[in-house]
Amino acid sequence: MTIATADKTITDREAAQVDRANASSATPVVFVHGLWLLPSSWDRWVTRFEEAGYVALTPGWPDDPKTVAEAREHPEVFAGKGITEIADHEEAIIRRLDRKPVIIGHSFGGLLTMILAGRGLAAASVAISPAPFRGVLPLPLAALRSASVALRNPANWNRAVPLSYEQFRYSFANAVGEDEAKELYLGYSVPGAGEPLFQAASANLNPWSEAKVNSTNPERGPMLIVSADSDQTVPWAIANASYKRQKRNRGVTEIVKMTGRGHALTIDAGWREVADEALEFVKRFA
Repeated sequence: MTIATADKTITDREAAQVDRANASSATPVVFVHGLWLLPSSWDRWVTRFEEAGYVALTPGWPDDPKTVAEAREHPEVFAGKGITEIADHEEAIIRRLDRKPVIIGHSFGGLLTMILAGRGLAAASVAISPAPFRGVLPLPLAALRSASVALRNPANWNRAVPLSYEQFRYSFANAVGEDEAKELYLGYSVPGAGEPLFQAASANLNPWSEAKVNSTNPERGPMLIVSADSDQTVPWAIANASYKRQKRNRGVTEIVKMTGRGHALTIDAGWREVADEALEFVKRFA
């Protein structure tokens, strides 16, 4: 069920998480997922951060199914979701909170984190392997190959695009063993909206691109960018270029590179190392 608000439509689950956070004295942490994943990809992070004294929220993108099985059965629900619509949905949820949250996102969720922080909504933020925004110029071949799953067919703009196991292995799970890669694919991978990929890919050609971040807003708050040295979807060159643009902000901006890790760094067996890196940064500011 969904609840109509003056701003957007949020689910009962999301509304309940907001109510729970507002009833707590703990600092809220909003986890934002990226393409080809669901909010459940953050479940272990939720436990880790709540054990550390925070209260967690895991909003979805508009129309997200509840489970991986449901998502694979009804891929059409992902289609037609653009960056602004998704960011506005996250903002509507965040504005229901009684205080500014920490925002943590991965991949396109990392880009959304930067957009939301740029709107002045974050007490602090962590963008993990963030998708590129307008002004981020490097475009390594590995990133192009990962994005080509959708970009090779213009009709995919309005479609939901699933990853085959081989595509997931290359884009997400290249830094783990075969058995773990298969487990991750079966346990987490869902179809993803094609539109955000086209928006990000054309950001530097389109002055009206939705893949745009206000990186100089003085209300942006402290930001950590986390990169993975073996990431083939968001290689170091992209993450570092994002950092250089964000560093123009007068607030604290830091970057860290995780060694021996790929794009699945938030969900693979080494997730806790990444979560603890994010947690240590968050503890300094929220």
